[in-house]
Amino acid sequence: MSTSASSAASNVARNSKGRILHAEKLLELTDGVVDLPPLQALAGQSILNPRQFERRSVVALAQLAAVLELRNVEIEKPLDGKIAITAFFEASTRTRLSFESAVLRLDGKVLSVPDGQVTGIAKGESLADIGEMFNTYGDVVVMRHPDTSCLDEIRTNLQRPLINAGNGSGHHPTQALIDWFALLKWRPELCLPDCPPEKRIHLGIIGTPGSMRAVKSFLRLALMFTGAVSKITIISEMADPVGLDLTEPIEESPIPIEVINDVQDALPELDVIYVNSIAFLGDSYRNLDDRYTLQRNSNLKPGAVILHPLARNMELSVDLDDTDHNLYFAQAAGAVFVRQAILIAVLDRLDRIGDLAKSR
Repeated sequence: MSTSASSAASNVARNSKGRILHAEKLLELTDGVVDLPPLQALAGQSILNPRQFERRSVVALAQLAAVLELRNVEIEKPLDGKIAITAFFEASTRTRLSFESAVLRLDGKVLSVPDGQVTGIAKGESLADIGEMFNTYGDVVVMRHPDTSCLDEIRTNLQRPLINAGNGSGHHPTQALIDWFALLKWRPELCLPDCPPEKRIHLGIIGTPGSMRAVKSFLRLALMFTGAVSKITIISEMADPVGLDLTEPIEESPIPIEVINDVQDALPELDVIYVNSIAFLGDSYRNLDDRYTLQRNSNLKPGAVILHPLARNMELSVDLDDTDHNLYFAQAAGAVFVRQAILIAVLDRLDRIGDLAKSR
């Protein structure tokens, strides 16, 4: 590779194994146009639950993330003067570091709480009081917490936008947006309100959406893509894996949805497989058993792709990493750009990105 080619490529995240995705293909489908109104509507808003989005806003965030992936926007310093507080009261590697990388690469600053036990929580301080303090420390708060009810408590006094980075068994909305960014780059036609029939996907979900926040949020967004998802098959060891949050939207969805417990019966029919192993049950985590393991010799449909929010355990074998079924490394590689898009929109800095105003 030439020096100039190496320099151009250095701005684009590339995974080491698996499918390589190209953000320009997503933008080409919409003639390079970024749909600004739904992004502008996010200014000053908290990002708490995927139900606050619609298909149009998911696509718009993916378009903006694609622009950020392809262009060196760091020189425009879109988050200059802004401080993000990353408050992680629960362990995290990818989510915390990708948010902090997103802020720092856009010339913002970060105040980090990497462990809740180093805060006043260890002395019995309430989240409501912590939220009051955060008002004067930063411009946006990114929080992960093991309690599902934590969002309401901290927002008692918090006046800054809050981005939910995972609340117990509740939701993980930014992870779901990252998941769909990967799918829309992989098959851009999924963006279209009426996707061509041959491009529509049969989506398989291995896990328990009711107790897996990343799976729950991903499924909630999937229900919005009624013209792109031909069928959803949920594969779970539980008879009722959905949970109360999703019962009503599933019942109202025109997408056919099936629940089965034998993964081998479904695999040959699935175009996309979303798998996660970690379920949050009460105050502890539980992994899927080995009946749900995906590996190279699994009976996967040719061309099928696998998504996984990571971290993984035995449910996803490393012998799939160097195959074209691996979309999960490219999925992870897009995290910084999606979180940059969210932060720019929430902090009302779209005007700092040159030429976006001309898009629509």
